[in-house]
Amino acid sequence: MRHALVIGGTGLIGGAVARHLIEAGWRVTATGRRPRPVPPGATLLLADHDHLPSGAYDLVVDCACYTAEHARRVLPLMRDAGSAVMISSKAVYVDARGNHVNSPEPPRFDGPVTEEQPTLPPGDMDYDSPEGYGPNKVAAEQLLLDSGAPVTVLRASKVHGPGADPARTWWFLKRALDRRPYVLLAGGGRGADHTSAAVNIAALVACVADNPGRRILNAADPDAPDGRAISRVIAGLAGHTWDEITVADDDETGWHPWHRIPPIVLDTTAAERLGYRPVGDFASTVTGEVGWLLRNRPDDPGGWFDYPAEDARVRAGSKLDV
Repeated sequence: MRHALVIGGTGLIGGAVARHLIEAGWRVTATGRRPRPVPPGATLLLADHDHLPSGAYDLVVDCACYTAEHARRVLPLMRDAGSAVMISSKAVYVDARGNHVNSPEPPRFDGPVTEEQPTLPPGDMDYDSPEGYGPNKVAAEQLLLDSGAPVTVLRASKVHGPGADPARTWWFLKRALDRRPYVLLAGGGRGADHTSAAVNIAALVACVADNPGRRILNAADPDAPDGRAISRVIAGLAGHTWDEITVADDDETGWHPWHRIPPIVLDTTAAERLGYRPVGDFASTVTGEVGWLLRNRPDDPGGWFDYPAEDARVRAGSKLDV
């Protein structure tokens, strides 16, 4: 039986990876900093990058590698493994003007973003910040890829699945559960920011395990639904229908978590060439997150549900399109 170590195995992506591998017949050891549930069949070890478990593994997956120091700590395990994966992010990509998804000025990519797209320079500032997240990820990527170890870097986009934090689908789901008669959509609802189901990322990890190598792959759903499509999927799962009212691109009353104009879409051709086959599209995979949200309704993030402002915008009536 092949043995996998999943670092950050109590999180959204790590849990999906552990579950997928167990179902495929792997033995899985998952690490976490706190005693949280892991998929049935996995062994939980309370550990961070300062206290990683030693041993020989057929696969090492690091879902919590945010800095070059994290990469240094996990590198010995990845060197000894048959295959290794680091979960990274599309936040590393920059457009022709150096803008990225966390910069004050949004990026404007010419089309689907491939793995050849330029990235931010590496950095070691606070990684838990808009300015530091991407540069630290780049530094970790470069250290691992330059090591010669069989590491595949997976650059994910907006991840969804049970346990997501933030659970972006709550933006539409709560409105549907509250039976709002309409939903406001900025830019005609055409804004899009590619979705990445945790179960699809897990399927790609399994594909990499069978095809070790040193490479970078985008990890995203086979489709990239826009805000209008997402609103319809979520409302339908809640058994609700509403009027779609479109407002200007910059109208905050119509903002939603996927509102990016021009849209951000990741090119997943390289992953498909490797043999990756997604579990499903957004509509079929988001059901897991929606079901989890119905059982575990989260606290409302500040500013997400300003119904009075939306109602006032509708009453104002100008430049509205139903």
